[in-house]
Order: sequence, then C-alpha cells, then structure tokens
Amino acid sequence: MSVRPLRATRILSLALNLPGPAALMRLRAMGARCTKLEPPAPAGRSGDPMHSYNPNTYATLHAGVKVFYANLKTDEGQIKLHRALAHTDILLTSFRPSALKKLGLGWRSLHAAYPALAMVCIVGASGARAEEPGHDLTYLAEAGLVDGLHMPPTLYADMGGALMASEAVLQARLQQLRTGRGLRLEVALTDAAHYLALPRTWGLTTPDGAVGGGHAGYRVYACKEGRVALAALEPHFAKALMDLVDAGDTGVDMFTPTAHQAVAQFVAGKSRRALDALAKRHDLPLLTMR
Repeated sequence: MSVRPLRATRILSLALNLPGPAALMRLRAMGARCTKLEPPAPAGRSGDPMHSYNPNTYATLHAGVKVFYANLKTDEGQIKLHRALAHTDILLTSFRPSALKKLGLGWRSLHAAYPALAMVCIVGASGARAEEPGHDLTYLAEAGLVDGLHMPPTLYADMGGALMASEAVLQARLQQLRTGRGLRLEVALTDAAHYLALPRTWGLTTPDGAVGGGHAGYRVYACKEGRVALAALEPHFAKALMDLVDAGDTGVDMFTPTAHQAVAQFVAGKSRRALDALAKRHDLPLLTMR
C-alpha cells in the first residue's frame, strides 16, 4: 500500500542543482503536485545547471514535475511568479537570503502577501553563515567526512539535505493544516553533513570503533577474486563467524589482532561464490564484491 501524505499539496520550487530537485522528487513520491520555476535558457535547454553537466540525472529528478521559465529580475517574471504563488501551498528555495530579498521573496513581505503560504529554505549554513559560498564537498570537509585526498563516494550533504528538506515540508504542511497560516523553515546543508557525521563524532566509525574497522567481524576483507563486506557485529553473529573460522576459543575478543588475522586468513582463501554459500548456510550478514 502506497502512503501519500502530501496528496494534492501544491509545491512550487525555485531550487536548482541537486538538494532542491532531490527533495522535490521525494515530495512528488509522497503525492505532492510539484511545479518548478527555472531561469530562462536557450530553446531546448533547462535553466538548471544540472541539465548541462548531467542531463540524465536532471530528467530523473524532474520526472512528473511541471517546469516553466521566468526571469525573476523582470516585471514579467515577477508576474509569472506571483501568479504561481497564488496557487501554492509550500515554496521551496535554495537562494541565499540576500538574493531572496532582492527578488522580493523575503519572508516578511511574502508572509504579508500570502499568509497561508509556507516556505522551506535550503541554505549552505544557517544563521549568520547563510551568505557563505559552499558546496557538498566543503560541507563534508567541515564535518570531518573527507579523508586524505580522496573524494567522497557520493554527495552526502546534498542528499541528506534533500531528506531534511522533505521532512521540513511535512512539518510545514502539518502546521499549515492545523493553524491555517504559513511558516518559514530553514534547512542547512552543513547541518545535514554534521548529522551524518554523528556516528564518527560518537566514536562508532573511527578506525578503532565497533563499526569503523576495530571489530574483526565488521569490516571489508580481501577474498580470492574480490572483496567481502562482513557485518557480523552482534554477539551471535560474531560467535557463528568465529566458529566457522575455527579460531579455537569462540570467546575471543573481536577487537584483538588475533581475531582480525584469523578472519582475514579465512576469507583470503575463499572465492566469492564459496563465501556467498557459507553466508546462506550459516546465516551470516556479508556481501561479496568484485
């Protein structure tokens, strides 16, 4: 059964790039009627930079979204915007506060014109830092999620921010339905990055942490023709693993070099197919990889 809590809720988005459109994709899946206003662009092109550097991703994000174009710095563009706002429940933006003010979209004036309208603003950082330039990479670096010279494997802050923005829309809609009035909520991508970084802050994912490589049953090992992600963290899984490894004392401390060496040697001599079969037979949480 599909639950669509935002059925018929009218959302207008001015948010470009990834966090806003990714939030819009989720909101549409929850039943919202999603419209997006983009800057004007040459014929056949989108005013969203995402369309230029990855048109397939743009198409995925905007499936089912009605897109129209307007230059908000012109009178004609402002007329188009306010015509749309008159039929909008929630406005989603990703501009800096100063840019919103220049476009006549500061919260005070917007709320005066449309008392029932709610607004969810995606910003890089909250409060006084909302004018600072930044992107996913800088937000992750600030949260301690960039190691060495390696690029993060995905856009954690942007996608985490998209989830927080969709959550904020749900909160705003509930308040709207309860009071009949709109409110402004702010979602900061730095907050999303720091939220995702909490397990490291708590010591869970540091190299000596239980899920950071310190526990012999919870880490990535090399096997014959690839790798295996092993997640035998709970005591019953760890015991089953060590029984299988035949480490002798099944009460061995999983945080010791002995335990790590025993597991590493065991999986190193096994093929991916053999490890998959062992996992199924012994109910072990693992996934083999090329």
